[in-house]
Amino acid sequence: MFFSSAALLAQAPNPSAPSIRVQVDQVNVGVIVTDQRGRFVEDLHREDFHVFDNNVEQPLAGFTSIDGPAQVLLLVESGPAVYLLEGSHLAAVSTLLNGLSSDDRIAMATYADTPHFIVDFTADKSVALASLNQLHFNLGSTNLNLSSTLASILDWLAPLQGKKTIVLLSTGVDTSSPEVIDTVFARIKLADIRIFTLSLSGSLRGSPPPTKRKNKDATPAPADTLFAEADAELRALAQSTGGRWYFPRTSAEFKTACAEIAQLVRHEYSLSFTPPAHDGAIHAIDVRISTPGAQLSTFRMDHRGAYLAPQ
Repeated sequence: MFFSSAALLAQAPNPSAPSIRVQVDQVNVGVIVTDQRGRFVEDLHREDFHVFDNNVEQPLAGFTSIDGPAQVLLLVESGPAVYLLEGSHLAAVSTLLNGLSSDDRIAMATYADTPHFIVDFTADKSVALASLNQLHFNLGSTNLNLSSTLASILDWLAPLQGKKTIVLLSTGVDTSSPEVIDTVFARIKLADIRIFTLSLSGSLRGSPPPTKRKNKDATPAPADTLFAEADAELRALAQSTGGRWYFPRTSAEFKTACAEIAQLVRHEYSLSFTPPAHDGAIHAIDVRISTPGAQLSTFRMDHRGAYLAPQ
C-alpha cells in the first residue's frame, strides 16, 4: 500500500525536511519520517520508498539513512510585538540548544527592519546560550520585514555546504512589499534549506481563536485577520521547504516543539534519482512509502515539493 506525503500530512497533528538539489545529473531528496509521537522512524529500507516526478515514479539511484551534524540558524524576531513575551517563552529555546548534539553547529540572528547577525556558526552551545539571554527587542520599530530578511539569509547561507536549517521564531507579521514576498517564496521553494517556524504570537492572543463563528457573515476583527495572515505565512514557509510549523501558547508547548526540532534536524533519509527531463522547468516531487501492514496514520513524512530541472 502506498501512502503519499500529502495524505500523511493531512492526518498528522498540527504540530522537515530536507533538501532537493540538482548535482551533476541527480536530484537529492531528503525525507524525514516520524511516528505519532514525533519520533524519527528508523530502520526503513530502500524498497520502502517511492519517489515521483510530476506524478511519474522514478527509479531510485541512491538511498542512505543520514544521522549527521546539523547546521542551524536561529532567527528571532525582535520587533515591538514580541517585547511583551514572557521571558520563559524565549528562554525555552535553550531546550533546542541543549538538545543538539555536540557536533551540531548553531548561529543566531535577529530581525525587525533588517537582519542582525549575532553569532556565526559554532559548535559551542554556551556561546549561543549566552547570546540568547542578552537579546534586546526594539520598541521603536514599526516594520517587520520578514521576507526581505529571509532574502538576505538565503544569500548568506548559499555558500555553506551540508544540511542547513533555519529555526524561525516570529509572529509571522510581514511588512515586506508583495513583490518581495512573492520573489522570496519562489526562491525558498527551490533553496537547499529547511525551515521550522515557531509562532511567537500565541501569548498575545488571549483565548484561542474560535473554530466557528456564531455569525458566519460577521466581519473578522482586524487582529483576527492579521493573525490569520501571519499564521498562513509561517505555515507556508515551513511547508514549502519540507519543514514543520508550530503554534505554541505556553512555555511547555514551546519546549516540546524545540525538543522535537532538536531531534529532527539531524535525521533524514536521503533519496536520489536522475531527472527525467532537462527542460529547465520546475518539477513537482512526491515521496510515498509502502510498508506491509502499516496504517495511514502511522507515519508522517516531510520533504520538499519541487526542484528545478537542469537545462
